[in-house]
Amino acid sequence: MPMAPEDTLRRPLRDLRVSITDRCNFRCVYCMPKEVYGRDYTFLPRRDLLTFEEIARLARVFSGLGVEKIRLTGGEPLIRRDVERLVAMLAGIPGLDLTLTTNGALLAQKAQSLKDAGLRRITVSLDSLDDEVFRAMNDVDFPVEQVVDGIEAAAAAGLPVKVNVVVKRGMNEESILPMARRFRASGHVLRFIEYMDVGHTNGWRLDDVVPAAEIVATIDGEFPLEPLPPRYPGEVAERYRYLDGGGEIGLIASVTRPFCGGCTRARLSADGSLYTCLFATTGYDLRALVRGPEGDEEIATALSALWRVREDRYSELRSAATGGLPKVEMSYIGG
Repeated sequence: MPMAPEDTLRRPLRDLRVSITDRCNFRCVYCMPKEVYGRDYTFLPRRDLLTFEEIARLARVFSGLGVEKIRLTGGEPLIRRDVERLVAMLAGIPGLDLTLTTNGALLAQKAQSLKDAGLRRITVSLDSLDDEVFRAMNDVDFPVEQVVDGIEAAAAAGLPVKVNVVVKRGMNEESILPMARRFRASGHVLRFIEYMDVGHTNGWRLDDVVPAAEIVATIDGEFPLEPLPPRYPGEVAERYRYLDGGGEIGLIASVTRPFCGGCTRARLSADGSLYTCLFATTGYDLRALVRGPEGDEEIATALSALWRVREDRYSELRSAATGGLPKVEMSYIGG
């Protein structure tokens, strides 16, 4: 197996996000807006998706190159049939931190089986506790209470839970404080994410971004906060703790406080394309390699070569000039 590679900016390969489906049961306004991903949208045919065996094989190769964490994403990963079987396959890879991100719609039914299969942690997207706001953001009229039930089921199953909130101006910034109140001292880590310009279908505008500094100030006004140091190199979330001991929050500020310099993530799409940046314009076909005659050593050599020429730092370069680039959509790459 080749040595663990570093890219042109000396960033190692440590994290892999794996999209296991491009389909989703939500139509969130910042990811899969209904006017684009409507009734007639054509998703990937099943034969184009990587099989669980192919995903597990690639995961083992990535692990051999230094990847320490794999996060399963989508689309919505819990709609992929028998997802627990994939979790069990990946959980058998030594030294791997295996986690999953979900919209929570199916989590109440799946939490225990995911834990039993070997999942170590879970992240749930929940953009508001206000039912009307939440239904407007998911745009399929899905009730917030069912996602809250999923979070409680995950906790009851013994899964540590993180709750992600994408904040979009004019939609859910009034939900910041209610979310903080609800999840303080809950044992769950709440993370606020700046609305990002991934792809083109979400109609992103800078004016729609609620900056991390504003989010922190909003919470700090009621619950005083202090910053915490990073726990490890490349941690993307800025962490703050409540001074009264009520736990912590995280801020992912890709727009106003880019963290490209420490990015150690690669992303694998459901059909086997490798992307070296969330804002990438080009992917690399790993499905052809994994379905071809190449052995694991040859695949590892190819992956190392791809990573070593990586120079992505989109968020540090974001400008009017980058706005028109044909970036891959979040629903395809998995966020």
